[in-house]
Amino acid sequence: MLKVALLVFFAVVAAKLVQIQVIDSARYKEIARKQYEVRVPLLASRGNIYDRNGRILVSNTMAVSYAADPKVVGDDAGKIAERLSRVFGESKRGEYLAKLRKKNSRFVWLERRVNPQTSSRINAKDFDGLIETEEPKRIYHYDHVAGQVLGFTDIDNNGLSGIELTFDKELRGEDGYIIMQRDGLGRKRPTVDYPRFEPKNGNNVVLTLDLDYQSIAEEELRKGVERNNAESGLVVMLEPKSGEVLAMASYPGINPNRHQIIDAAASRNRIITDVFEPGSVFKLVTASAALEYNIVTPEQKFFAENGKYIVKGRPAPITDVHKYGTISFRDAMELSSNIVMAKVSDLVGAERMYTTARNFGFGIPTGLELPGEVNGQLKKPVQWSRTTLNTMAYGYEVGVTPLQLAAAYGALANGGTLMRPFILKQVLNEHNEVLSEIRSQAIRKVISKQTADTVRSFLRGVVEKGTATGAQTKAVAIAGKTGTSRKILDGKYSTSSYTASFVGMFPAEDPHVVCLVMLDNPKTLGYYGGVASAPIVKGIAEKMVTTSTTFAQQHIPTLSDKERVATPDVRTLELDAAETVLSSLGFRVETSGEGTVVLKQTPAPGVKVPKGETVTLATTGTAATVAGDYTIVPDLRGLSLRRALNRLTLARLDVRVEGSGTVTAQSVRAGEQVKVGTRIGVRCEPKNLVATALL
Repeated sequence: MLKVALLVFFAVVAAKLVQIQVIDSARYKEIARKQYEVRVPLLASRGNIYDRNGRILVSNTMAVSYAADPKVVGDDAGKIAERLSRVFGESKRGEYLAKLRKKNSRFVWLERRVNPQTSSRINAKDFDGLIETEEPKRIYHYDHVAGQVLGFTDIDNNGLSGIELTFDKELRGEDGYIIMQRDGLGRKRPTVDYPRFEPKNGNNVVLTLDLDYQSIAEEELRKGVERNNAESGLVVMLEPKSGEVLAMASYPGINPNRHQIIDAAASRNRIITDVFEPGSVFKLVTASAALEYNIVTPEQKFFAENGKYIVKGRPAPITDVHKYGTISFRDAMELSSNIVMAKVSDLVGAERMYTTARNFGFGIPTGLELPGEVNGQLKKPVQWSRTTLNTMAYGYEVGVTPLQLAAAYGALANGGTLMRPFILKQVLNEHNEVLSEIRSQAIRKVISKQTADTVRSFLRGVVEKGTATGAQTKAVAIAGKTGTSRKILDGKYSTSSYTASFVGMFPAEDPHVVCLVMLDNPKTLGYYGGVASAPIVKGIAEKMVTTSTTFAQQHIPTLSDKERVATPDVRTLELDAAETVLSSLGFRVETSGEGTVVLKQTPAPGVKVPKGETVTLATTGTAATVAGDYTIVPDLRGLSLRRALNRLTLARLDVRVEGSGTVTAQSVRAGEQVKVGTRIGVRCEPKNLVATALL
C-alpha cells in the first residue's frame, strides 16, 4: 500500500514537472523574465518650431524624471518617498507611497521633467527599483510672444493647443525603449542580449510668422490696450500677395512656459475662434459691390439726410455720427456714412450684396492651420428680415472672425484676388532637410483690379482726411478703414460697450502688409476705431518700416542734409540687414568684431544725429557662415540658454541641451568648421552655481 502511495506521489510530481517545464513552460518563463527585466522608455525629442527667417521659437532642453518598479521597490518604498519628499515637498510623501505600493504595476512615474541638479540630492542608485531617466522638456524662447499661436504641450509632450496641437503628429516623433536587466541585488543594468529601440525624433516646423513683426505687434497692442483702458485686444497681419500670416497677437497673452496656470479661455486664439459684428469695416463689401456691378460711380452724389434717416418699416432710424448733407460716394466711405451706405445697398440688392460678401470669404472658414476656427455668420437672403440689407451695408446682422476680415482686405490690397491665409511654411526632418513646403493658394477673383484700386483710393482718403487721421505717419502712406460696433449684452445692443477696429494696409500704393487691430470696449480716449485702434496700426507701421529691409529702400522718407535723423534700433539684427537699414537712411556704417549679429550700436537707438553720421556696429561671436555647406561653431560658454540657441540657429546648427541656465560647456570647440546641421551638445547650469564656480 505504501509503495502504491509513493508511486502515485511521484507520478503526481512528475506530471506537475511536465506541466511546468513542458506544457506551461512559456508562461513561467514570461513570469521569470518579468522578475528580472524592466522596460525603460527612451523618449523622442519633439521637433523645433522656427519663424519664417529660421529663428528658433520653440525647442527642447533636457530634464530629469524619476520612476519606479513597485514590485522591486519592496521595503525601500518608505525610504524613497522620504527622500523625494525632502526634495520636492513634504506634502507629496503620501502620494509617492501610494504609487510605490501599486503591486499590480511594473512602472510608475514619481516626478517628471525636473531640474537635472536634483540628481545629486537623490542618487537613484541608492534605492532598489528607483529609475532616473532624462526626458526632453519644451522651452518657449520668447515666453509670451505668440503664446496663443504656438500653444503648449502636456507633461508627456502631447500638443494641447495652437501649433503644438495642429502639428502634433509631425512634431511628436516616436518613442523608443531599452530593456534593463536586474542583477541579484536588484540593480538595473543594460544588456546586449536584448534589443534597444532608439527613439525617432520629431520633425521641425517652419512658420510664416516673423518674430520681429510679432514682437512689434504685441508691444504696440499692449500699449494701446493700456492707453485706452480696453478689456482686451488683438492684431493680425497678413502678406496680401501670398496670404502668409506675419503676426497674430492677443492681449492679455499667455506664457506657454507656465502652461500649468493657463485656463482654456486664455489659451483660445480669438482671431479665429470668436465672431464679431464688424461695423463700418464691412463697408468694404458694400463699396466693392456697388462699383463692381457699375451701380454707382465714385463721385455720384447722395443726400445723407443731415445725420438721421427714417426708413419705412424700420423700428429705429439709421444715424450718422455727424450731420452730412449731399456728399459723394467717395466722401461717404471716407467719412463713414451709414446712411449713404444703406441707400447704396438698396441699389445693389440682396443677391449681389450676399454674393460679394460670400466671395470675400465671409461665412466660410479660411482653413488656417490652427485649431478652433469657426465659420462666422452670413445669412442667405431668404433668411433676411426687412432690415438686413440696409443694416449689413454698415456691418451689422453679420458675424466675422478677425482673420476673415483681414483676408478680405488682403484681397483688396492685392488687386482683387482672395488668397488662402496660411501659417505653415515648411516641415523639415531632424536634419533640417525639407519634407514638405506650402505654396500660396488663390481662392477666387473677387473684384476687378480697377474696382480694387478705386476702393483702395477711398481708404487712403479715410486716413488722410477722414475718420482715421490718427493713423497718419510720415514714415509710410497708410490706407485703411475704421469700424465701431456696439456689442450685444443680454440680447440687446449696448450703449456703453463697443468693439473698435481699424484695418490698415501699407505702403498704400503697393501694400506689403495688411494689419487689423481690434480693441474690446476701450474707455479712456473714446470708443471709435479711428481714435482707439488706428494709432496702434500707426505705431506698428512706423516700427516695421524703420527696422525691416522690406521697406527700408523704398518707403523711408528722404530727409534734407540740414535735418537731424533718429538712429533706428538695429541691435540683434544680422549685420547685413542692419547695414541695409542704416544705409537706406543715409548713415555711414563701420563695424567691429567678426560676428554676424549686432550686439551694440553707437550712437544709441533714437539719438538724433545729422544725416551722413557714422554709426558703429559692434558684433558678437565668430563669423557664422563659410562657403558651401559648412559653418563655424560659435563660442557659447557664458551665454544664457536662450542666447546660445539663437546663436546656433543663426549658424544653422542643431542642438542637444543638458540642464538649464547658463552654458558651461559645449561638445564642439568654438571656431571649428563643421557641416551645416551638425548637432552641438551644450551643458547648462543655473546662474548661481556658475557664479559660485567662478569665485
